This record gives sequence, structure tokens and C-alpha cells, in this order.
Amino acid sequence: QVRLVESGGGSVQAGGSLELVCTVASGRAFSSYVMGWFRQAPGKEREFVAAIGWSGGMSVYADSVKGRFTISRDNGKNLVYLQMGSLKPEDTAVYHCAAKTMEGTWSASGTYMYWGQGTQVTVSS
Repeated sequence: QVRLVESGGGSVQAGGSLELVCTVASGRAFSSYVMGWFRQAPGKEREFVAAIGWSGGMSVYADSVKGRFTISRDNGKNLVYLQMGSLKPEDTAVYHCAAKTMEGTWSASGTYMYWGQGTQVTVSS
């Protein structure tokens, strides 16, 4: 069983920054999971934001956040981070942390087995 808890959300003005943190409790080695961030805005489908491999050496990003967001992980502390910069109003959403094994496309939400409850990010213009 894997439990994920997100924190760090809040309200910020456009152009500002926020850092989200995902705390992972797992009976299996945390480093064996690919970790991802997804977001869902009101009335929209959940969309991929970023994902990072087990060692932190490989990461992928949605085009909409590339160059503005950075995903990282600390396997010693069971933490995953999403550093968000140059925030835009369209980044407003509930952000979810998720975990999966190595198999499957990293950007596909259906391949993730475990999900957190999410944290709200609101960006005002």
C-alpha cells in the first residue's frame, strides 16, 4: 500500500512561484516508483504535468509547463517536489501526486496506481 500526501499549494499572483511537496509512505522501496504530477482544473479533464524516474536522472514535462516547472525527488526522505515558476492563471488547478511502476507511458494517468488527494493552486492575474 502506498499513501501520498501533497502540500504546498496556495494562492499566488501571475508570475509568482510555488513549490509543491508530495510525501510518500510505502511498504515498498520508494525508489522503485516513477512519480508524477497531474492537475485538474474545474470542468476539465486531468492532465499530465511532469514525471520523474526512480533515480531522478530522467524527467518528462508537458509542453505547457516546460521551462517553468521542475520536478525532483529525494529518495532518502520519500519526497517528490514540483517547483513552479512564472505561474499563469491557466495553471490554476488541483495538483495531484501519483506513483507507478516503470511500465507504461509516464504521461498516461491510467498507468498510475496510487494517487494523493491533491492540493489547490490558484494563480490570479
